[in-house]
Amino acid sequence: MSQADLLELFARFLMMSLLAIGGGITVIPEMHRLMDGQHGWLTDAQFAASISLAQASPGPNILLVTVMGWNAGGWAGAAAATLGILLPSTTVALLADRGAQRWREHRLVRAFRDGTMPITLGLLLAAGWVLAAPTAQRPAGWLLTAATAVLVWRTRIHPLWLIAAGALAGALGLLQ
Repeated sequence: MSQADLLELFARFLMMSLLAIGGGITVIPEMHRLMDGQHGWLTDAQFAASISLAQASPGPNILLVTVMGWNAGGWAGAAAATLGILLPSTTVALLADRGAQRWREHRLVRAFRDGTMPITLGLLLAAGWVLAAPTAQRPAGWLLTAATAVLVWRTRIHPLWLIAAGALAGALGLLQ
């Protein structure tokens, strides 16, 4: 990656940070558009692998940004993406924490909290759609995606078992 690419990566993740209501996972569609669609820094497979690796690793979910940055630009890419996603949201969280207790029950604060709930849900659904799209070409992909969604929703099966099932389906060539 060139210096200009690293600066753009940093700036884009800086903006995404403020849109990530509900966590970094909610801006996956925008990350995909940037990393795969717009610049081609990652392929679909690298994008999906970055998310899978970060989600399977211990630590915060936001690791997916670091892994994407690493895959796109090595150490410099990892640093640019990670700093970009963390700086604004961390600053806003620290500032908001100062007044959180005092203003917690204020009408505008409650309205903001209630208003961001549907936004978060919509962003999570969009993220799920982007992650499921590569397997949508095969009926087995749709079946696996639907079964996983139902199992997560209705049971207490550990997600690693579902990830293993997806890996097995991929290894058997069911999703290609």
